[in-house]
Amino acid sequence: MLKIIHYVTLFLAINFGLQAQEFQGMAIYQSKTSTEDFKARMAGNKDITPEMQKNMEERMKKMFEKTFILNFDKTASIYKEEEKLEAPTQGGGGFRMMGSMMGAGGTFYKNIKEKSYTVDKEFMGKEFLIKDSLPRLKWKMEGETRVIGGFNCFKATAVRPVSKTDFQNLRPKKEDESAAKPKTEDKKTDFLSGLEMPKEVVVTAWYTPEIPVNQGPDSYWGLPGLILEINDGKTVILCSKVVLNPKEKAEIKASTKGKLISQAEYDETVIKKMEEFREMRSRGGNSGPPRMN
Repeated sequence: MLKIIHYVTLFLAINFGLQAQEFQGMAIYQSKTSTEDFKARMAGNKDITPEMQKNMEERMKKMFEKTFILNFDKTASIYKEEEKLEAPTQGGGGFRMMGSMMGAGGTFYKNIKEKSYTVDKEFMGKEFLIKDSLPRLKWKMEGETRVIGGFNCFKATAVRPVSKTDFQNLRPKKEDESAAKPKTEDKKTDFLSGLEMPKEVVVTAWYTPEIPVNQGPDSYWGLPGLILEINDGKTVILCSKVVLNPKEKAEIKASTKGKLISQAEYDETVIKKMEEFREMRSRGGNSGPPRMN
């Protein structure tokens, strides 16, 4: 009985806070993408020494394990990587390309009322401002529940189309297992060959009605409560901390820097540069990724 009273009191307190004109919340997320597929490809490459593999794994860890902060109110949110002061690393063209494909810095702005998003990304040294409609996932409510950070959460699943530039979802080609070994004359290490992008992935979300806002990390939204965890099979985004009505309010608005472009136009630009990069490597080029015009 005491637990029920506590739950009702908490729910009413949160909803009362939501009614306030200046309501805001902050959630911290840890994002981690599995790198096992990349490690397996390195292990099978005789041209990669143990020291080279160790360095590559350290670089991948920095790219695939990050901390993000989500600031949200009743209708909008901004999702941004936590700022860290790090010394620049000297990586090869492939790693510079991968880093650019995953986006450098930037702010992901979602406006639930307008059903739109805006994100500024740096790719190959050029700033882009991507503005488009929010993706609508057909969430299926499941019966499972769990507790995350003290909040009661419910499970929901959906099938999400994968963007051709969503580098984190690259997976080994199914025919790779039966394919012939790489030709001896191909001495260049290419992490993109032998990998492919799936057309869609199954996404599992855990959301809490105790924070009744239609928000979540990255591009995710559309559930009757804040999404505290996302798992798409390769990447797990888990909330580690929630602060409601923080003393210091964040400025929740879309970025305005960069060349305005749609998501489809941005994807086309990235794919074109990827093909140019592959052609350069096939010809034995060693000058790094192609430059943006």
